[in-house]
Amino acid sequence: MPTFNSRGLRGSSLEECVNHTNDVLRQDGLALIQKIPTPITPIDIDKATRHITLAYFDKKSTIDYIGAVQGIPVCFDAKECNVDSFPMHNIHEHQMTFMEDFEKQDGISFFLIYFSHREIYYYMRFEEALHFWNRGRSGGRKSVRIEELDDEFFFSSSNGYFLPYLDMINKDLGKRG
Repeated sequence: MPTFNSRGLRGSSLEECVNHTNDVLRQDGLALIQKIPTPITPIDIDKATRHITLAYFDKKSTIDYIGAVQGIPVCFDAKECNVDSFPMHNIHEHQMTFMEDFEKQDGISFFLIYFSHREIYYYMRFEEALHFWNRGRSGGRKSVRIEELDDEFFFSSSNGYFLPYLDMINKDLGKRG
């Protein structure tokens, strides 16, 4: 079974921003989005700090977040990248399958990608992710260069900690027409 250690903390600042944003959206009555925990079984626990230092995943998780925005079902996964090319192997087949099924139920699926070295965020629509996913699976490039992404879906944090991704959902809805 797969195990994790300190690598599991990668992206935790992104997760904190998303969680904070979701708290504000809930308090403002705009959305109800919840983090889906990844089920794990601890193997080693540091007795002094009571932190899990080694564990294995019980099963594959689907996506990071799920909920509703103004009555619209949404699900998304948050990814972090520290270069100008996002490797599509960071997205797993079971995530794509879940998101595709979610979209078939009239939900909105997307990826929030944080390009940490540039301090910018990108809202990758499921349709766009599927295009790049299929390109890689059919023998093409297996990563996405930042220049290939739609300029309209880049955004920055607000007040340094709030991610205005609802604006991107509105743009996404406009493209679905």
